[in-house]
Amino acid sequence: MQYRIDPKSGNRISALGLGCMRLPGFALGKPDARAADAIISEAVAQGVNYLDTAYLYPGNEEAVGASLERLGLRDRVFVATKLPHASCKRYEDFDRIFDEQLRRLRTDHIDYYLMHNITSPVQWERVCSLGIEGWIAKQKAAGRIRRIGFSFHGSSVDFPVLLEAYDWDFCQIQYNYANETYQAGTTGLKAAAARGMAVFVMEPLLGGRLTDKLPGAAKRLLSQTADSQLTTPAAWGLSWVWNHPEVTMLLSGMTSAEQVAGNAAVASAALPGSMTAEQLATIARVVELFERANRVPCTGCSYCMPCPHGVNIPGCFAAYNVSYAHSWFTGMQQYFTASAIRTGQPRLASNCVGCGACTRHCPQHIDIPARLRDVQRRLQPGPIGLALKVMTRSR
Repeated sequence: MQYRIDPKSGNRISALGLGCMRLPGFALGKPDARAADAIISEAVAQGVNYLDTAYLYPGNEEAVGASLERLGLRDRVFVATKLPHASCKRYEDFDRIFDEQLRRLRTDHIDYYLMHNITSPVQWERVCSLGIEGWIAKQKAAGRIRRIGFSFHGSSVDFPVLLEAYDWDFCQIQYNYANETYQAGTTGLKAAAARGMAVFVMEPLLGGRLTDKLPGAAKRLLSQTADSQLTTPAAWGLSWVWNHPEVTMLLSGMTSAEQVAGNAAVASAALPGSMTAEQLATIARVVELFERANRVPCTGCSYCMPCPHGVNIPGCFAAYNVSYAHSWFTGMQQYFTASAIRTGQPRLASNCVGCGACTRHCPQHIDIPARLRDVQRRLQPGPIGLALKVMTRSR
């Protein structure tokens, strides 16, 4: 395993971190204990020493804490979790939520604690008015929080403002070869590193869309330029992120022990500055192909779910993108599967009533109702839409 140094603490952190949100069973809020044990055990065996979870990931903190206790691995890893700041209405809420997190994770301290999903400096200013800065200082003095940071899903304009707003130890940003100018982007990555902060990367493969969901032409291009290290689209995407010396660690939401082993093998060779000019040029051409097919920037995080009207929002967007990346027919097949059209309760894009309950939860700031109308126009056009209405009414 390759390790990189957290500049402020001197901690040696594995270049590959385990993002626990997508542990098997996460969509149901009940991560599978046996699968969690296998993945965490393999991760630590491969040298991974950073695990990321959050209060808002259903059942996740409990699953991670129970696995670490069963496996006896708590002292071998850095545990990171996040404060749902929007749920904090008064100072006492900080203690209430944090104490619950310690109980869930079966620990007496959190190594890396984040303000979860900051999209604007105004959100930080609000919790400052509740006394968060004094609370952080108190927890640090007691050793209950070791390092403090934030995860960011806002605009490139707001990111430097937030960097200046507090003496942060680290930050977590979305970063991949398709998002160099999105959210914090490359400029933000370098700005945070220049301040001596550790920078952790989430969505290095854009929720899997830079792997199996790449357009066929892009996959063929990567295959033609492959070498002994860059054998898969995932290896290309991860290596591109690790090629940046400012990146301390990237998180991968690995869902099997085999995936852990594969990503760890890539991590061992993907040193800063190791990609060649030819390989970087290949990535640039892949980005062009990807952007032509990438119509909705959904990462499948499911923060928007459940929809009160039953729409499978991530499934609709995935099928819509596939209809451009591959073919309209392939997209239709995926759409019918995702919308459960053969059941008595289909989850079609046309079920959307535009209530907007989903939009305020989207880290990518997608206008979900508007884009679901796009899905409906492409995948439920004229006669198909009428046929689906007849089918669903007859059940």
